[in-house]
Amino acid sequence: MKKTTNQTKGRIVSAAWQLFYKYGYANTTIDDIVELSQTSKGSFYHYFSSKYDLLSSLSYLFDEKYEELMETMDTKLSPIEKLLTMNQELFLMIENTVSVSMLSQLFGSQLITKGEKHLLDPDRTYYKLLRQIAVEGQQQGLFRKDLSVNDISKAYALFERGMMYDWCISSGNYSLCQYSEKMLPLFLDGLTN
Repeated sequence: MKKTTNQTKGRIVSAAWQLFYKYGYANTTIDDIVELSQTSKGSFYHYFSSKYDLLSSLSYLFDEKYEELMETMDTKLSPIEKLLTMNQELFLMIENTVSVSMLSQLFGSQLITKGEKHLLDPDRTYYKLLRQIAVEGQQQGLFRKDLSVNDISKAYALFERGMMYDWCISSGNYSLCQYSEKMLPLFLDGLTN
C-alpha cells in the first residue's frame, strides 16, 4: 500500500512540476495537475491542501533522481566521484526542468513554512545517500576522521544549497552545472585527508 501511496503522490508532484516549468506556477491549475497525473481531486487533496503546498515538493523530485542514481551509479566509483556524479545529475536536472523562479519559490516556501521543511528532512533519500557515501569515504581513509559522517553530509548539502541559492539570486545567468564542476572539487578537497 505504501508504494502505491508514494507512486500516487509522486505522479502528482511530477505532473505539477512539469506544468509549472512549462506554463508557470500562476498559470497551472489543480485541474491541470490532476489531469496530467491521471489521479483525482480527492487524491490531490489527500496529499496537498493547496497548490502552494506543492512548492516544497520539489525536493521529492530530487529524491526520485537520487533513487534512480542509487540503482544506476557505478559501484566502482570512489566516494568523491559519486558526489561529483550526484551533483552533476541534480544540477543538470535543475537546469533542464526547473525554472529559476520555481527554485526560488521552493527556497522561499522553506524559509517561511511553519510545517514540514522537507529540504532538511534527515530521512530523505538524499541524506541517506550522502551518509552512505560519507561512511564509505571514511572507511577508505579518504574523508577526514575529525569530521563526523553527519558533518560531512551536512557540509556537502550546504554547499549544494548555497550553489542553488546563488544561482537563483543571480537569475540563472550562468550554468549551474559548469560552475559547480569547477567549484565542487575545491570544496571537497577540504573534506579529504
